[in-house]
Amino acid sequence: MIGAVGAIRRFPRMPSSVIRRFSYDEPKRRLRVTFVSGDVYEYDGVPPEVNAAFREAFSKGRFFGPNIRDRYPFRRIETAPGPR
Repeated sequence: MIGAVGAIRRFPRMPSSVIRRFSYDEPKRRLRVTFVSGDVYEYDGVPPEVNAAFREAFSKGRFFGPNIRDRYPFRRIETAPGPR
């Protein structure tokens, strides 16, 4: 972690057909995921060990589906512009 305790850890872009990037706020246990669509969601209550496994997963999308999606409270905080 860079900087003061409680800083948000940002992870670089990764090769994924589903997830563009993600960051993790450990003190708040909040995972922010930016999807390739441009939609951004926050997931609350994600334990550090789940974040660590997500970070280490070879396929972020395959890990995300069964381990994060619909397992933690979430909200969409940004919607991709344009038609759906």
